[in-house]
Amino acid sequence: MELLGAATVVLLVCIACLLSIVAWRGRSGKGKMPPGPAPLPILGNMLQVKPKNLAKTLQKISEEYGPVFTVHLGSDPVVVLYGHDVVKEALVDRADEFAARGHMPIGDRANNGLGIIFSNNEEWLQVRRFALTTLRNFGMGKRSIEEKIQEETEYLLEEITKTKGTPFDPTFMLSCSVSNIICSIIFGKRYDYKDKKFLSLMNNMNNIFEMMNSHWGQVHSMFSKFMDYLPGPHNKIFKEFDDLKAFVSEEVKTHKASLDPSSPQDFVDCFLNKMQEEKEHPNSSFHEKNLITSTFDLFIAGTETTSTTVRYGLLLLLKYPKIQEKVQEEIDRVVGRSRRPCAADRTQMPYTDAVVHEIQRFISLVPLGLPHTVTKDTCFRDYVIPKGTTIFPILDSVLHDSKEFPNPNEFNPGHFLKENGAFRKSEFFMPFSAGKRICPGEGLARMEIFLLLATILQNFTLKPVVDPQKLNITPTLSGTGNVPPVYQLCALPR
Repeated sequence: MELLGAATVVLLVCIACLLSIVAWRGRSGKGKMPPGPAPLPILGNMLQVKPKNLAKTLQKISEEYGPVFTVHLGSDPVVVLYGHDVVKEALVDRADEFAARGHMPIGDRANNGLGIIFSNNEEWLQVRRFALTTLRNFGMGKRSIEEKIQEETEYLLEEITKTKGTPFDPTFMLSCSVSNIICSIIFGKRYDYKDKKFLSLMNNMNNIFEMMNSHWGQVHSMFSKFMDYLPGPHNKIFKEFDDLKAFVSEEVKTHKASLDPSSPQDFVDCFLNKMQEEKEHPNSSFHEKNLITSTFDLFIAGTETTSTTVRYGLLLLLKYPKIQEKVQEEIDRVVGRSRRPCAADRTQMPYTDAVVHEIQRFISLVPLGLPHTVTKDTCFRDYVIPKGTTIFPILDSVLHDSKEFPNPNEFNPGHFLKENGAFRKSEFFMPFSAGKRICPGEGLARMEIFLLLATILQNFTLKPVVDPQKLNITPTLSGTGNVPPVYQLCALPR
């Protein structure tokens, strides 16, 4: 009887799988959903899609199904756009149709539809416009923000000098430096590098980035309908979110008490003024919960991605000391030692500019891009993408296109240089995404990365603690984002 029962279960599972495959084939093809591997019930394409390295897995699937295909993460279909042409067509040429943010379980649960990164519709549009205007008013893209970056690099140089050439891990030092720049805009102040509360926040952010890209984080993204109700390490990430939002909430209270409506000092003050202006509008997007969430979004996005890029960049310069030497030669020739590098120097420093671009291209920090969706049934190429379908525009496939970047898996600044040594622009350079959902802090981040790297190399020669050939530059985690290996370096004064 037990054997009969087991056989019945196996038979039912086989029938369910067969019906699922037949139904999938009926929904995909020309004039229907894009093709892709047949999903299993509940599990979807878990056998083909490996959470450990989603970008590499999706590359293999694209080789079989082409640049537009469908995979099932759990029971939910996801349309994948692989390659420059389809990514550009969706995000740039048809920006309005593909502007909505797609389903991202961790972000959706943490922000509950508020803020800038994971929100949609009119509320997102209003708050994003307000944020961009306010950030510009406080200097983003202007000389004033450049001065704040330069001021913060002085504090960073002090911290590096204190290491006296001994090995150190640059993670939190860089996080504090980058975070202080965005803090000066949103909170109107900076924090000491030894401030325990501030260091704790940097740890929260680092943990969030690692947890989101861990195996548990990827499984949660695939099976959130179940994982939200199950105990496990994946739930710890929301405690990290809560700690960061509690900090932002305390800053908001402080700003409320000291607010001078006629003279706002930072982003939080401006948002509080906007709340006052719209207090008679019951459906206004400008309320305290959205203030906390939007400020949190700017705080974490303005810290973690840029600091991780610089940290990964320093690792690559340790790995390739000849490239580091060439950057230093250019800095000495163009800037010298008597002043700090500035944004205007960039046009006179094509090799350094190429190295900065190549770092961002090579590491492909957010390889999958953040998900998008379509708000109505949408014809795309030969297919129809149903309303509400999540879409992954794979930025890694653009940044590692072998036709645009020969030997794309090699770190080579020549990818961004012409034969005469001049800087070469490329429309394939999309580390900040593209179109209406492009990172609102792109200008700030690009200036920070250039100035931080140039200033560090102006003052220090970086040495690894092991043979450069033995340095591992492969991400330790690769999900939505690429997490660099932990390492130490020695900074020797020049």
